[in-house]
Amino acid sequence: MSRKPQKGYFVKGHFVAEGSDLDLQLKAELKGTTGATKTDLKREMEALQALGADLLTLRADLFARLDLPEKLQDALAEAKRITNFEGKRRQMQFVGKLMRKLGDDEVAAVQAALDEQKSGSAQEKLALHQAEHWRDRLIAGDEALPLWMQQYPDTDTQQIRALIRQARKDAPPADKAAVSHGVAPRKGRAYRELFQLVREQMGAALADNEALPHTDDEEDGHAPQHP
Repeated sequence: MSRKPQKGYFVKGHFVAEGSDLDLQLKAELKGTTGATKTDLKREMEALQALGADLLTLRADLFARLDLPEKLQDALAEAKRITNFEGKRRQMQFVGKLMRKLGDDEVAAVQAALDEQKSGSAQEKLALHQAEHWRDRLIAGDEALPLWMQQYPDTDTQQIRALIRQARKDAPPADKAAVSHGVAPRKGRAYRELFQLVREQMGAALADNEALPHTDDEEDGHAPQHP
């Protein structure tokens, strides 16, 4: 039975098997990391493979912006399709090998895209918490509505007042037994619609603020002077 040929290459007439110690050493020399130990190189390989796994979770728009090699894109697409544990593990090892062929700039771009996605998720969570906070304040007391309208004057006053009144009516009486068992009381439709209104108004105000042109004085931290 014929043996499967071993992958590798020749250097000065000597065969170097892919993945061997000599292969790792030569690659380290090419990258200028000749002082790195075998453990360091293995750690770098594992980090790149983990980075490849993170690419599977990257949003489509951020992924397209990277313009990765076609072979790596195909390997990642195949990894997404594979459901078998062992098959996926082998495929991700292959992805790791392809990741090691990327240049430092390409690896940095991948990390930057992942960081951008993570930062966006954090901002979304913060926006949700802020909207929940405002909804609860509006329901809790009448003093919150004037403050809200001052910050978000485009809000439909009649609509938000009606939702607040209805949310207060729908609020179930405190059930001490349920609370003691960790069961939260069910919320009515107005409660959910008030949250949606608050979230939309906060999002619209943020978008308008980002779209406003900034003067040189504002960029320097000074308010524009009017005659």
